[in-house]
Amino acid sequence: MQRKKKWRKRIHPFVRNAVFLFSYPFLRRLCGGKPQRFPEEGNRPYLILFNHQTVWDQFLINASFRQPVYFVGTEDLFSMGFVSSLLRYFISPIPFMKRTSDISSLRICLKVAREGNSIAIAPEGSMTFSGKTETMNPAIALFARTLGLPIALYRIDGGFGAFPRWSNSVRKGSNGAVRAGVARVLEKEDYAGWTNEELFAEIRKTLTVNEARDDGRRYASGHRAEYLERTAYWCPWCGFSTFRSKGNFIACLRCGRSAEYGEDKRLRGINCDFPFTYYADWYDAQEGFIRTINPDDYRQTPLYQDSGNLFEVIPEHKKNLLWKDAGIDLYGDRIVIRKKKESAAVFTFNTITSATTQLRNKLNFCREDGRIFQIKGGKRFNPVKYIHLFYRYQYIHGSKQNEFYLGL
Repeated sequence: MQRKKKWRKRIHPFVRNAVFLFSYPFLRRLCGGKPQRFPEEGNRPYLILFNHQTVWDQFLINASFRQPVYFVGTEDLFSMGFVSSLLRYFISPIPFMKRTSDISSLRICLKVAREGNSIAIAPEGSMTFSGKTETMNPAIALFARTLGLPIALYRIDGGFGAFPRWSNSVRKGSNGAVRAGVARVLEKEDYAGWTNEELFAEIRKTLTVNEARDDGRRYASGHRAEYLERTAYWCPWCGFSTFRSKGNFIACLRCGRSAEYGEDKRLRGINCDFPFTYYADWYDAQEGFIRTINPDDYRQTPLYQDSGNLFEVIPEHKKNLLWKDAGIDLYGDRIVIRKKKESAAVFTFNTITSATTQLRNKLNFCREDGRIFQIKGGKRFNPVKYIHLFYRYQYIHGSKQNEFYLGL
């Protein structure tokens, strides 16, 4: 009989050490110190649950744990052709279809855990845009119970200040600006008698971080506000709007009001009394605004017109470029992608089952026929407004029951 291949390859510990040596100098700069080691790790596996703050979170966890850790990654990571093949060989991430019920991922995780390996996953499923921990999926409690591993709750605080998701540049933080390490370990015996609701409540409480506060930390950079328009689309004076950032400043193109993003993460109006102290406050108000509108009121003319490339994502294989430099029109009930005047692709919201963003300027959406498409916009492209409007439409038309959930 042919022996089943193990998930862990002999090369993985060497890759883990090489990644640590490569990333450690950058992590010292990012953290203003050292990521906290986990000396109690021993030789046993863990389910590592972490709050998702930066694109460098996996390197922080890698620096804290001695053994290789297998991260659950989304479809974008596995759809890059040859690059994805290299990732599969050298680090073997676990594939997961974002915003779908992917039972195959659970099977792989069970296999990895039974081999004695640690697994890491972010219950949010998405990096924070605001500095506050995003919505967590309650199913993570059942997932953890099914694996039956000790749970290491890995908490990252300060990552948003040092490297916000919407930014291209790292801010130099003061000493200990980013704090990362295992905050608590839940042994199987600890949570065996808990309900799934109680377990989820403990996970959420331990991993919740809110950086919209005066914590005394400072983050120096000459590009603090740059690309904030990748997530901001609502002006407190104008409503739906478009923004432009440069250096430490961001301005509304409709009314001209602007604000400075400070080293302490505070927003200060330049030619106005800006109503929000931190971006998280602005982001919350933006979500509050979208919950008050009826998308059906915006069917006649586009709310926004963008440009970008349209791909079809072939899961665990590649992305096929369909249209390059296409026009993108966002309406209250659909996305229209135009290559030429006589050629257009229409994606109505009632035929889309889910929408999410990858990294900073990519929008992924899945149709009811199972096909996945991706819009990759320019460097200032804002995918958040598409996702918020889609989920608002879904709620208004009864497809989603949670009024407050906006897809992130």
